[in-house]
Amino acid sequence: MGVRLALLTTIGLAVIAPTITSAKPRWQQLPIPPAMPAPATTGHVDVGGAKIHYGTYGKGAPVILLHGGLGNWDHFAFQLPALVDKFQVIVIDSRGQGRSTLTKTKLTYHLMAGDVLAVMDALKLERAALVGWSDGGEIALDLAIHSPERVERMFVFGANYDAHGSKPRAGKRHETFDAYAVKCRRDYERVSKTPRAWSALVDAMMPVWRNPAGFTKEQLKAIKAPTMMADGEHDEVINLDQVREMATLIPNAKLAIFEDTSHFALWQAPREFNQVLVEFLSATK
Repeated sequence: MGVRLALLTTIGLAVIAPTITSAKPRWQQLPIPPAMPAPATTGHVDVGGAKIHYGTYGKGAPVILLHGGLGNWDHFAFQLPALVDKFQVIVIDSRGQGRSTLTKTKLTYHLMAGDVLAVMDALKLERAALVGWSDGGEIALDLAIHSPERVERMFVFGANYDAHGSKPRAGKRHETFDAYAVKCRRDYERVSKTPRAWSALVDAMMPVWRNPAGFTKEQLKAIKAPTMMADGEHDEVINLDQVREMATLIPNAKLAIFEDTSHFALWQAPREFNQVLVEFLSATK
């Protein structure tokens, strides 16, 4: 689940068409986000010895951005300009990733969901909308299932609910994931409080990807928050059939598939991605 091992070795259906062309298919490219502006405020919460760092931008209804595996909040730089004038945007670096620190406690998505709740408590947020990419999507799903009273709505991109939702690797390599892994390591060494602990982080994440706890169909059917399930047409690691299934299992969920994009649609097609994202977050139902 989430970014997974690739780093290492129709309800409310919307199909979002590409608007640019290239000699190389867009879904095989990995545009690098620009520098992320400094947050208006920053802070951290201590959760069982781990320091979970967060930042805030803007004013309005709160929206929490949850990045993909091994990433950090800078990875939403393409999305921030579309959100900051309309919402209070809260960015969080997941436990052990980005600016946040790692402990010896076994990593799970549920543990990282608890870290999000701790940040919400520190900011005195009773409820918030969630935007989760990959591993961040798994965290958002966990919150919607186990802490539904805290979730206003959620936009989940590139996530699944069990191992059947991951495509078999069979030794395959993807240039986009290779480039993403290189970027994540460089970013980690730039922003982490423990820049030499990259290998320890990867080792801690491996069991999360190999043996995810997953969710049941019954749990998905019980989700109350308005939900958008989304993915790229050519996601390298996620089975789109399961994404579509999740959109049917979660009551009244919507589905968006971005054409000519992959697991990195928010970088490959930010204009189309942001349009769908903002429309969903701005909806009143």
